[in-house]
Amino acid sequence: MSMPAADEQTQVEPASDELGAADRPWQTVVWNDPVNLMSYVTYVFQKLFGYSHEHATKLMLDVHHKGKAIVSSGSKEKVEGDVSRLHAAGLWATMQKAS
Repeated sequence: MSMPAADEQTQVEPASDELGAADRPWQTVVWNDPVNLMSYVTYVFQKLFGYSHEHATKLMLDVHHKGKAIVSSGSKEKVEGDVSRLHAAGLWATMQKAS
């Protein structure tokens, strides 16, 4: 006699959010603010992260036009340090897990 369909066992796959959650890097997010000049934000990105003027300008424009930009990623400890250095430079920065 066969089992009714309701009694069959099914294997549920984990949600994509659960897959590799521990493997996702952390990200440093810089937010737009009404205080810092665009030239200063570009300068900070160059000095703190060693970005070229062109790359730093692109990130600054993302902050300006989109309201935020991801400026670095890596381990939690590295990103915590990046956020701390950005705060010391007067920029508004937070950290988040990569999506």
